Amino acid sequence: MPEGDTLHRAARRLQALVGQRIEAESPHPRARAEGVAERIDGRTLESVEAIGKNLLFRFSGGVVLRSHLRMSGRWSLRPRGERRVGKPWLVLRGDRAEGVLWNGPVLELHARALARLGPDILERPPRIAAMLRRLRRADQSRWLGETLLDQSLVAGIGNMWLAEALWEARLSPWRHLRDVTEDERRGALECAASLMRASVDSGRASRSVYRRAGRPCPRCGRTIRSWGQGDDNRTAYWCPSCQAGMEPPGA
Repeated sequence: MPEGDTLHRAARRLQALVGQRIEAESPHPRARAEGVAERIDGRTLESVEAIGKNLLFRFSGGVVLRSHLRMSGRWSLRPRGERRVGKPWLVLRGDRAEGVLWNGPVLELHARALARLGPDILERPPRIAAMLRRLRRADQSRWLGETLLDQSLVAGIGNMWLAEALWEARLSPWRHLRDVTEDERRGALECAASLMRASVDSGRASRSVYRRAGRPCPRCGRTIRSWGQGDDNRTAYWCPSCQAGMEPPGA
C-alpha cells in the first residue's frame, strides 16, 4: 500500500495543476459510475494536499475530492494529451499537463474520513506531542508494531516505514505498548518522521529490514525475521538481536 511519503510526493508533482481550470474525465467505467468527473469538470483547482495516506483536492465552489490509493493506486503527472494505454480512473487536465489516477478505487466528494485520522507524521514539524497523547489513550495491550499502523493514532505510516523506523530506533514490533516508555515511543515517531521526510525530499527509500527476511541485519549480522502481526496480519520485519523483545505468538 502506498504510504505517506508516496502521497506527499504525488501532491508535490500535482501542484503544477493548481490555479488552472480543470477538464476532468473518468475513462474507467467503475469510476465513471461515481460521477466524480462531472462534478469537478470546469472548476479551478485551488489546492492539492497530502494528509496521511490521502490526497485532498480543493476546487472552486467549495467542492472537495478525496483520493485514497488503497493497495495499488498511483497518481502521475504527464504532458497534456500524451498517448496512454489503458483506462485510468480519473484524468485532471490542465493547460499543459494532466494528472492521471490509475487503479485508485476510493474517490469521494467529501473529506469526512479525514476526521478519524491522527496527526500526519509528515507535517512540518510533526506534532509528536499530539501523537504521544493519542498513544497514551490507546489499548496498551496491543503490540507496538500494529499500534503505529493505526491511522487514527498516527497518519501516514505504513508497513515499510514502520519496519525501518523501529529498526532505526532499536525497538521490537513485538513489545506491548504498555512496556514501551514515553522516550522510546518518541524515538520511534521521530525516526519514522525523519526517514519518511528524507524519502519525500530525495525520492529514494533505502531499506534495512523491510522484505529482507532471511538476510543478515546490516547492523549486527543476525538473520532478519518476519511474522504476521495484528488483526490484519500485516507482516512485521525485525532483527531479533538489535530489536530485542518477545517472540511473536505461534512462532
